[in-house]
This record gives sequence, structure tokens and C-alpha cells, in this order.
Amino acid sequence: MFIHTVYFWLKEGTPESAREQLIKDCYTYLKAVPTVKQLWAGKPAMTPREVVDNSYGVGLTVVLDDSPGHEVYQKHPSHLVFIERNKEIWKRVQVYDYMS
Repeated sequence: MFIHTVYFWLKEGTPESAREQLIKDCYTYLKAVPTVKQLWAGKPAMTPREVVDNSYGVGLTVVLDDSPGHEVYQKHPSHLVFIERNKEIWKRVQVYDYMS
């Protein structure tokens, strides 16, 4: 499995409604990509442990079968629409990909 995990830090002053829309758009646009097997998105759990980074605004994990499926995901029109709809509120985006 190819695991694609993304953390979005939001610009200062971003309204809560924009964060909720970002999460909704993950499910609407990204889950629509045919190579996506599973997807989760949400706010930080605010786990109170020193080793936990709760500084991001939204986390996203996408499960795909393999690297070719990830390539399809990256170029898919729904992924591109998702980026276009939400990029204005992003201060920083960090991606972690791994094979399981």
C-alpha cells in the first residue's frame, strides 16, 4: 500500500468555516479519485504529549495501492480542483509518503 499523509498549516486569521470546507473538500474531491482506496481528514486531536505536533490545522491520510496509483492521484483533475479551491488558505503544506 502507498500511504500519502499531508499536514496543512493555515494562514493566520483563517476562519473556522474555511477549515471545515477544506476537510469537506478532502472527502468530496480527493476521495473521488479512482485510485484512492481509503481517506481520512480532520483537525488535530490535540493530544497533550510532548512528542505530538498539534500545530497544523488539518491532517489528511490517503491510502492507495501503489506508486502508479499515487501518480494518477497527483495528476487527477479532482486533485487539481482541490488544490485550486483551497491553496489560498495554506501557510505551509508538509507531505509524508511511505510504503506499507
